[in-house]
Amino acid sequence: MAAIESIELEGTRGRILEELASAPRTARDLAKKLGIQESAARGHLSRMEDRGLVVPSFRREGVGRPRKRYILTGRGQDLFPKNYDLILDTVVDELLDREGEGYVSALFAEAAERMAREVAHEVQKGGSTEERAKNLVAVLNRLGFRCAIERSSQGQIRIVRTNCIFRHSALSHPYLLCDVFDKHLTEALLGQTGIDLEDSIGRGGMRCTHLIQLR
Repeated sequence: MAAIESIELEGTRGRILEELASAPRTARDLAKKLGIQESAARGHLSRMEDRGLVVPSFRREGVGRPRKRYILTGRGQDLFPKNYDLILDTVVDELLDREGEGYVSALFAEAAERMAREVAHEVQKGGSTEERAKNLVAVLNRLGFRCAIERSSQGQIRIVRTNCIFRHSALSHPYLLCDVFDKHLTEALLGQTGIDLEDSIGRGGMRCTHLIQLR
């Protein structure tokens, strides 16, 4: 998803998004601003509308037909960088100072279980451990992780992630994000305990690796 977002913010469409972030624009306004043909601007807007990034808005100005302007949707606005990690890190540091690590660890564990409950319906129950792991990987990928399953020659199953959606905060608070939140989230979604965190991006690794202990 991050790669798709970076592409959307490049080139002519990226410039269109920047313009629409300032104010609604007509295709003619955008063509004049960007120095392109109005037909080209309409083509870009049509494809962006199909992707759910913009929607037309009609407004009457004096006599005549309403003018068709385009505005960003919530999805379009979400393409721009956000810095949630700064807020999260500040809140976590404040909680640690006031309540201590034990309290914050319990809070993160409960938050992981709550998040798991919200998406648990997407993980099919039953079946083999490997089937459940595959379902879990699909759900984690929809959340923004880049996941895959590896099976060793000894038959061990590992869930490997090469992207962490909490990367900045995980680097600042690796125990809370990796050992507590991430581990509880994975266990809760998989529906079993017995998951070992072998490596994590938050601790300087190139990937996060969860070893599933087979029963």
